[in-house]
Amino acid sequence: MHRLFPTMMAAAAAAAAMLPAGAGATDAVPVDPVAAWEADRGVVLDAAEVDLDAFQWIARPVVVFANSERDPAFAEQMEELFAELDVLADRDVVIVTDTDPGANTALRRKLRPRGFMLVLIGKDGQVKLRKPLPWTVRELSRSIDKMPMRRRELREE
Repeated sequence: MHRLFPTMMAAAAAAAAMLPAGAGATDAVPVDPVAAWEADRGVVLDAAEVDLDAFQWIARPVVVFANSERDPAFAEQMEELFAELDVLADRDVVIVTDTDPGANTALRRKLRPRGFMLVLIGKDGQVKLRKPLPWTVRELSRSIDKMPMRRRELREE
Protein backbone atom coordinates (compact mmCIF):
# COMPACT_ATOMS: atom_id res chain seq x y z
CA MET A 1 0.00 0.00 0.00
CA HIS A 2 2.65 2.50 0.91
CA ARG A 3 6.37 2.84 0.55
CA LEU A 4 8.60 3.05 3.57
CA PHE A 5 11.52 5.43 3.67
CA PRO A 6 14.57 5.21 5.94
CA THR A 7 13.08 7.50 8.60
CA MET A 8 10.07 5.18 8.87
CA MET A 9 11.87 1.81 8.82
CA ALA A 10 12.08 1.39 12.61
CA ALA A 11 8.35 2.00 13.05
CA ALA A 12 7.57 -0.44 10.25
CA ALA A 13 9.75 -3.11 11.85
CA ALA A 14 7.97 -2.64 15.18
CA ALA A 15 4.56 -2.87 13.51
CA ALA A 16 5.59 -6.01 11.61
CA ALA A 17 6.73 -7.61 14.86
CA MET A 18 3.20 -7.19 16.21
CA LEU A 19 1.62 -9.22 13.39
CA PRO A 20 0.51 -12.77 14.19
CA ALA A 21 3.03 -15.47 13.31
CA GLY A 22 2.64 -16.59 9.74
CA ALA A 23 0.89 -13.41 8.60
CA GLY A 24 2.35 -12.65 5.21
CA ALA A 25 1.57 -10.90 1.95
CA THR A 26 -0.80 -13.69 0.93
CA ASP A 27 -2.88 -13.01 4.05
CA ALA A 28 -3.03 -9.27 3.40
CA VAL A 29 -6.47 -7.73 3.36
CA PRO A 30 -6.91 -5.00 0.72
CA VAL A 31 -6.74 -1.60 2.38
CA ASP A 32 -8.87 1.32 1.27
CA PRO A 33 -6.41 4.15 0.43
CA VAL A 34 -8.76 6.81 1.81
CA ALA A 35 -9.17 4.89 5.08
CA ALA A 36 -5.40 4.39 5.29
CA TRP A 37 -4.84 8.14 4.82
CA GLU A 38 -7.55 9.08 7.31
CA ALA A 39 -5.97 6.74 9.90
CA ASP A 40 -2.45 8.11 9.30
CA ARG A 41 -2.07 11.45 7.51
CA GLY A 42 1.65 10.67 7.08
CA VAL A 43 1.09 7.55 5.00
CA VAL A 44 2.67 7.49 1.54
CA LEU A 45 0.48 5.70 -0.97
CA ASP A 46 1.68 3.83 -4.04
CA ALA A 47 0.16 5.14 -7.28
CA ALA A 48 -0.49 1.59 -8.48
CA GLU A 49 -3.07 1.17 -5.71
CA VAL A 50 -4.70 4.60 -5.73
CA ASP A 51 -7.69 5.90 -7.65
CA LEU A 52 -7.58 9.68 -7.30
CA ASP A 53 -11.35 9.88 -7.74
CA ALA A 54 -11.67 8.31 -4.29
CA PHE A 55 -10.01 11.39 -2.79
CA GLN A 56 -12.19 13.92 -4.62
CA TRP A 57 -13.67 16.46 -2.17
CA ILE A 58 -11.75 14.73 0.68
CA ALA A 59 -8.05 15.44 0.16
CA ARG A 60 -5.49 17.18 -2.06
CA PRO A 61 -3.18 14.58 -3.62
CA VAL A 62 0.45 15.51 -4.12
CA VAL A 63 1.82 12.99 -6.61
CA VAL A 64 5.60 12.58 -6.82
CA PHE A 65 6.87 10.81 -9.94
CA ALA A 66 10.40 9.60 -10.65
CA ASN A 67 12.02 6.91 -12.76
CA SER A 68 13.60 5.40 -9.63
CA GLU A 69 13.44 5.74 -5.85
CA ARG A 70 17.16 6.57 -6.09
CA ASP A 71 16.51 9.71 -8.16
CA PRO A 72 18.13 12.54 -6.15
CA ALA A 73 15.21 14.87 -6.91
CA PHE A 74 12.76 12.24 -5.62
CA ALA A 75 14.79 11.73 -2.44
CA GLU A 76 15.01 15.49 -1.87
CA GLN A 77 11.27 15.94 -2.42
CA MET A 78 10.32 13.12 -0.06
CA GLU A 79 12.69 14.43 2.60
CA GLU A 80 11.09 17.86 2.29
CA LEU A 81 7.56 16.44 2.54
CA PHE A 82 8.39 14.27 5.58
CA ALA A 83 10.03 17.19 7.37
CA GLU A 84 6.69 19.03 7.56
CA LEU A 85 3.96 16.41 7.47
CA ASP A 86 1.93 18.37 10.02
CA VAL A 87 1.70 21.39 7.68
CA LEU A 88 0.51 19.11 4.87
CA ALA A 89 -1.96 17.32 7.14
CA ASP A 90 -3.50 20.68 8.08
CA ARG A 91 -4.18 21.21 4.38
CA ASP A 92 -5.61 17.72 3.78
CA VAL A 93 -2.69 16.62 1.60
CA VAL A 94 -2.25 12.94 0.72
CA ILE A 95 1.15 11.92 -0.66
CA VAL A 96 1.19 9.49 -3.59
CA THR A 97 4.38 8.20 -5.24
CA ASP A 98 5.16 6.48 -8.51
CA THR A 99 8.77 5.45 -9.09
CA ASP A 100 8.27 2.59 -11.54
CA PRO A 101 7.76 3.71 -15.16
CA GLY A 102 7.49 0.05 -16.19
CA ALA A 103 4.31 -0.37 -14.15
CA ASN A 104 2.56 2.18 -16.39
CA THR A 105 0.01 3.09 -13.71
CA ALA A 106 -3.22 4.88 -14.48
CA LEU A 107 -1.76 8.01 -12.87
CA ARG A 108 1.30 7.82 -15.12
CA ARG A 109 -0.89 7.47 -18.20
CA LYS A 110 -3.11 10.37 -17.09
CA LEU A 111 -0.42 12.82 -15.94
CA ARG A 112 2.40 11.81 -18.34
CA PRO A 113 5.51 12.61 -16.30
CA ARG A 114 8.97 12.76 -17.86
CA GLY A 115 11.40 11.72 -15.17
CA PHE A 116 10.86 13.58 -11.90
CA MET A 117 7.61 15.52 -11.59
CA LEU A 118 5.58 16.90 -8.71
CA VAL A 119 1.82 17.31 -9.27
CA LEU A 120 -0.62 19.01 -6.92
CA ILE A 121 -4.24 18.05 -7.45
CA GLY A 122 -7.07 20.01 -5.85
CA LYS A 123 -9.97 18.54 -3.92
CA ASP A 124 -12.02 19.04 -7.08
CA GLY A 125 -9.79 16.50 -8.86
CA GLN A 126 -8.17 19.04 -11.18
CA VAL A 127 -4.41 19.45 -11.66
CA LYS A 128 -3.42 22.71 -9.94
CA LEU A 129 0.35 22.59 -10.28
CA ARG A 130 3.06 20.66 -12.15
CA LYS A 131 6.73 21.11 -11.31
CA PRO A 132 9.79 19.42 -12.84
CA LEU A 133 11.90 20.11 -9.72
CA PRO A 134 11.37 19.52 -6.00
CA TRP A 135 9.31 22.11 -4.13
CA THR A 136 9.42 23.06 -0.49
CA VAL A 137 6.43 22.53 1.75
CA ARG A 138 6.32 26.29 2.16
CA GLU A 139 5.87 26.75 -1.61
CA LEU A 140 3.26 23.99 -1.75
CA SER A 141 1.32 25.33 1.21
CA ARG A 142 1.29 28.84 -0.28
CA SER A 143 -0.15 27.46 -3.52
CA ILE A 144 -2.79 25.52 -1.60
CA ASP A 145 -3.66 28.52 0.58
CA LYS A 146 -4.44 30.57 -2.55
CA MET A 147 -7.06 28.07 -3.71
CA PRO A 148 -10.68 29.20 -3.32
CA MET A 149 -11.68 25.98 -1.58
CA ARG A 150 -8.86 26.32 0.97
CA ARG A 151 -9.86 29.94 1.64
CA ARG A 152 -13.42 28.78 2.29
CA GLU A 153 -12.15 26.04 4.62
CA LEU A 154 -10.23 28.68 6.63
CA ARG A 155 -13.28 30.96 6.86
CA GLU A 156 -15.46 28.08 8.07
CA GLU A 157 -13.01 27.02 10.82
